[in-house]
Amino acid sequence: MSYLLRSAALTNYVEVARSVGLDPYQQLGDAGIERSVLLDPDIMIRAEAVARLLETSARSAAVEDLGLRMAETRHISNLGALGFVMREQPTLRKALESAAHYLRLQNEAVVMRIEESEGLAVIREDIVGGIPGSMRQATELVLGVLYRVLGMVLGAAWKPRTVCFTHPAPAGTTIHTRVFGVTVEFNQDFDGIVCLASDLDAAIPAYDPVMAQQVRRYLDSMLLQSSSTMPDKIRKLIVALLPSGTCSVDRIAQHLGMDRRTVHRHLAPYGESYLSLVDSVRVEMVKRYVGSGNRPLSEVASLVGFSSLSAFSRWFSGRFGCSVSTWRREEAQRSASADDKFV
Repeated sequence: MSYLLRSAALTNYVEVARSVGLDPYQQLGDAGIERSVLLDPDIMIRAEAVARLLETSARSAAVEDLGLRMAETRHISNLGALGFVMREQPTLRKALESAAHYLRLQNEAVVMRIEESEGLAVIREDIVGGIPGSMRQATELVLGVLYRVLGMVLGAAWKPRTVCFTHPAPAGTTIHTRVFGVTVEFNQDFDGIVCLASDLDAAIPAYDPVMAQQVRRYLDSMLLQSSSTMPDKIRKLIVALLPSGTCSVDRIAQHLGMDRRTVHRHLAPYGESYLSLVDSVRVEMVKRYVGSGNRPLSEVASLVGFSSLSAFSRWFSGRFGCSVSTWRREEAQRSASADDKFV
């Protein structure tokens, strides 16, 4: 399934690419992205192409933080109307809820949600869409932009507890320290920002109820024109719920305000079922986690919703037709062959 995002995601890509010795237009062409999209931030382009652009650019320049370098100079205006609706909310909680509600107008491939437990809150972001290979650059760009926007909305005094990434630590963390200014942890179970739960009720100084109503009305009209389908909605819920071990058709139905039979009825016209969507999401997540080779398989099994490593291994063999080690070796060979084409 192909997801789209606003070309505003490429804001300052040209400048950052040049700063690390790349020809940005050559990189755009190799990723299949027309340079003309840089002229209008509202053009919708494929999220997979942008993710591929960021990863190949980082690899070509031999830098591990290209996405974060792009995030470092972003402003709330780069989010368009989504940025304004966040700023025009009474509290951080309301701002994040609004962002999650309207996010697909900015980036259909990102899912955001808030989890609260024992006095802490996790502002979590997941990338969907079956994009193969590493997602380090796209993930750091998304979280870096979110962190900067929240700082602009709440003021420089606001500081979360930690910023967490699922990928491994880079060789150097100078830019991470400069951008976030707080503890950054790697090899975690989620990508997100951890803060005090009480921070969610922090007041937003710029709140203007009249302006907020006008912006919401505008974004609601845009949502009505968007083409998000029921499989899209359920797929994103599955991505959010699988790692917690609480994903079920009844839980999905509860989130959507319907019963399980209604869920099945809505999926049938698309030739999909709850189980087929779970399976496809697992394939997407496994390709990312196993392909990176950085996580123990027992941890991967848990992240994609299996209660044991043996159950995961049986599913993997049935789905991919080989063992994990064989698939990983063949995938590494395919990646090496693909890299040779760009040399």
